[in-house]
Amino acid sequence: MLSGLLDIPWWGLVLVALGLTHVTIAAVTIFLHRSQAHRAVDLHPVVSHFFRFWLWLTTGMVTREWVSIHRKHHARCETPEDPHSPQTRGLKKVFWEGSELYRAEAKVAETLEKYGHGTPDDWVERNVYSRHSAKGIVLMMAIDLALFGPIGLTIWAVQMAWIPVTAAGVINGVGHYWGYRNFACEDASTNILPWGILIGGEELHNNHHAYGTSARLSNKWYEFDIGWLYIKLMSYAGLATVRRVAPTVKWQAPKPLCDLDTLQAIITHRYDVMSRFVKSVRADSAAEIAKLGAGANLPQNWNFDSFRRWLHKEPADLAADDRAALHTLLGRSERLQTVYRMRQELAAIWGRSTASREQLLEQLQAWCKRAEESGIQSLRDFSVRLRCYA
Repeated sequence: MLSGLLDIPWWGLVLVALGLTHVTIAAVTIFLHRSQAHRAVDLHPVVSHFFRFWLWLTTGMVTREWVSIHRKHHARCETPEDPHSPQTRGLKKVFWEGSELYRAEAKVAETLEKYGHGTPDDWVERNVYSRHSAKGIVLMMAIDLALFGPIGLTIWAVQMAWIPVTAAGVINGVGHYWGYRNFACEDASTNILPWGILIGGEELHNNHHAYGTSARLSNKWYEFDIGWLYIKLMSYAGLATVRRVAPTVKWQAPKPLCDLDTLQAIITHRYDVMSRFVKSVRADSAAEIAKLGAGANLPQNWNFDSFRRWLHKEPADLAADDRAALHTLLGRSERLQTVYRMRQELAAIWGRSTASREQLLEQLQAWCKRAEESGIQSLRDFSVRLRCYA
């Protein structure tokens, strides 16, 4: 009775706990996130229902609620309406109270009505999973006790804490606060680690926000998304169908002039374009800021990192203190003023939704001409780089 039905050593219990929690992570990232919320992959009904049942047992989360809250997060990212942005609520709040924020938003009927479309609505969902969401985790506790004895309570506690800590805390919190960025999206999303294993690939959060409907979260050659590995294995077995993946940047020799194909490639890869722009002006801008600082015209803590943060954001998204500091910096350097203005003008090209393709092409060609005539080598080089997008 003390060891339960399965009499296994302590290290076996550790492996069992890790295995059970990993299945839960796979269910969240593959079923809830990629399949339900973003429609990036279609799952075989048997796989889909297994994940629904497992999530009922191990989390008590309701599919419609989770999907609604996540879709609202993307639609209102980093605004006061975002259900769990550390940029507006603070990292400490989201990390430690992510589950409370989830439960509070799940009670908002407008969120469920607006964002919850297309989720399961069969008899089992209505009468078991949604209606009795808490009974699944009680059943899981009974199963753990029966299989492992009293230590099963510890395994159950780990299962119950796994998603609140890793998903609600780490991804929703740290994934919008700390890490590296491949793409200069409008939000603050980051990749926490290039190897998405422990949290099923969700560690590559900036990649996801750049291409939200992609079934694959890895993007660079050195990144690994274990959730994508599982999806590919299921697709080989006929258990999953991939609908969309992020487009891959392709290069060609620079064209003499941007054409409509170049325009389309640039718009498709706009987050990659903006990220490469910031990298391309790094050396020039850092040297200019250092020169200004040497003349005692700038505060000591101002450096290229400050300027880079401002380059990654739209002016309206900057805090009042940052806007004032940026205005001061640009007022002391015509060179930095040109770089910043060119960044804004480039981003505005794909922001003009009412313009025709021909008008956008004219604006892109004009931007390249201004960059080449700016007298700033990094802008000239970037103009050439733009004409290489295929």
